[in-house]
Amino acid sequence: MKKIVRLSVATAMLMGMGAVSAQAADGVSLLSNVKVKGEIRPRYEMVDADNNSGNANAVTNRFVLGVGADIAGTDWLSAYGEMTDVHSLNDHNYNSTNNGNPNNKQVVADPEQTRLTQAYIDVKGGGALLRAGRQMVNLDNQRFVGAVGWRQMPQTYDAILLAYGGVKNLSLAAAYVTQVNTIKADAANSVDTRTVILHASYKAADALTVTAYDYMIGAGTGDGSAHLNTLGSDTIGIAFTGKPKLGDIVLNYRAEYAKKTDATMENAGWDGKDADIDADYINVELGMNMNGILAGVGYEVQSGDDDLTDGTKETFSTPLGTNHKFNGWADQFLATPTQGLEDLNFMLGYKSKDLGVFKVIYHDFQSDVENISYGSEVDALYKRAVPGVKGLTGMLKYADYSADDSKASGNPKSTDVQKFWVMLDYKFTSN
Repeated sequence: MKKIVRLSVATAMLMGMGAVSAQAADGVSLLSNVKVKGEIRPRYEMVDADNNSGNANAVTNRFVLGVGADIAGTDWLSAYGEMTDVHSLNDHNYNSTNNGNPNNKQVVADPEQTRLTQAYIDVKGGGALLRAGRQMVNLDNQRFVGAVGWRQMPQTYDAILLAYGGVKNLSLAAAYVTQVNTIKADAANSVDTRTVILHASYKAADALTVTAYDYMIGAGTGDGSAHLNTLGSDTIGIAFTGKPKLGDIVLNYRAEYAKKTDATMENAGWDGKDADIDADYINVELGMNMNGILAGVGYEVQSGDDDLTDGTKETFSTPLGTNHKFNGWADQFLATPTQGLEDLNFMLGYKSKDLGVFKVIYHDFQSDVENISYGSEVDALYKRAVPGVKGLTGMLKYADYSADDSKASGNPKSTDVQKFWVMLDYKFTSN
């Protein structure tokens, strides 16, 4: 806690000094319209798995402080900087992936660290935005490109991004990424890459938005983990989404297909052999909201590989996505199993302004090839604003993954896992 307080005070002092001194000799303000924002997010996370590791009981806090300002009195040039500190109050009760796995505890991937999470310059005009520097990038539902905001330290990108929205209902974006800053700590968090992101979306009506994308991850990108594919790849896809209304019922749907092929981009010094990548992704979702009553069904397929000897890589993966949002909150499928994944899921819930939101989700997990029944999972969430405190929300969250009983049948996900979270999230801004 002392570390959090020291960081808060030091950053606030620096901002105050900058606000006072940000004036040129001729009286022209170097920084104007200065805005300060931040977040304090304490969380308890429990992990209980049916294996030889002890239960994890992690108490962590995320503290974020950011400052943005217009430069030289303009309305087209601005800057933003942000620091994030993750602090543990009981680092001997969980494996943070960076603390030596004390007492053989389960993993909670929130290692202690303090990082410059965002630092960029914005140039905007004529419906276009050019952003250069370290930044968060969240596209669509974050399935393929996201900031991994669920973990205490987010994933950010060192990139040049160009976005255009000057034509009604049309959104275009392109980015060149030189480094991915993952949720890991210290030197392990930075992954050099040559990656190009292309994204376009057009809203024809409330009932139909068409989105097309091409995410080109450079060959040779990787940190040795399952989350970044060292071979690189191109993921080309199209999605149809919409929110049509039928009386008091608001529907929402998503129909999406993506193809993963060989990498177009290549990192400097990459001397690996070209991969023969041929993988597929299908996602179909249908949901409804009837006066606050929520219901939904979804079916997602990530292709698998049934022949590891032919040189073709057929397992689909999403190395830059916010993967905790998908395939169950127990995080058993952050990386796609070699045999692929089919996720059939059902959701029921209720949402209101006064009571918040409550959801229960059921997942049935099967392999795409080799006919493996991985297991099932039940997830539950309750979230609402805390009355009387502006900017404060509370959350209870639970995940229970039950592996298939036939654990000797080649199931790579044969361990039962339960997780439970209690979290407060306080966000504040100067105006």
